[in-house]
Amino acid sequence: MIRINLLPHREIARAARRRQFNVLLGLAVAAGVVAVILGHSVIAARQSAQEARNAFLEQEIAKLDSQIGEIKKIREQTQALLERKQVVETLQSNRTEVVHLFDQMIRLLPEGLYLKSFKQVGDTVTIDGYTQSSARVSTLMRNLDDSPWFESAGLVEIKAATVNNLRANEFVLTVKQSRQQADAATEGGKA
Repeated sequence: MIRINLLPHREIARAARRRQFNVLLGLAVAAGVVAVILGHSVIAARQSAQEARNAFLEQEIAKLDSQIGEIKKIREQTQALLERKQVVETLQSNRTEVVHLFDQMIRLLPEGLYLKSFKQVGDTVTIDGYTQSSARVSTLMRNLDDSPWFESAGLVEIKAATVNNLRANEFVLTVKQSRQQADAATEGGKA
């Protein structure tokens, strides 16, 4: 029988398998390193692209914020101009009211009643004066209520006073000026 020694052949096959394993292991490690490097570079590229987009958005947001600030300033200026225009229009429409107010006061004032002060705040007119008797104050209040230019006359106070060594009654009353009727009379006068 022929005897063949297979030990060197097995050793050679083992060595070849080891070399093949080491080569495959090296290729796997190299492929893993390449995959990690490629993954890192892709992630870094995406991150830098996103940072560039974020920077662009921040620049555009800053531009829009400045434009919004300008728009707010323009709106404030527009509102101020509209308020001024409204004041001018109100003054323009109410400029004849003072004339009508004094004209009506002269017509409605009974004899023996003297005015000390005449003050208007908004629609409310405050009248201070002196009279010889309190009946004349009530006559004035009735006249004011009957007038189309005034409404809601109310006596605030009446008290005894001495004026130029004469006994008199000092009074304070308030009345509201009727603007709707004043506007209607003005429109009727224009027509």
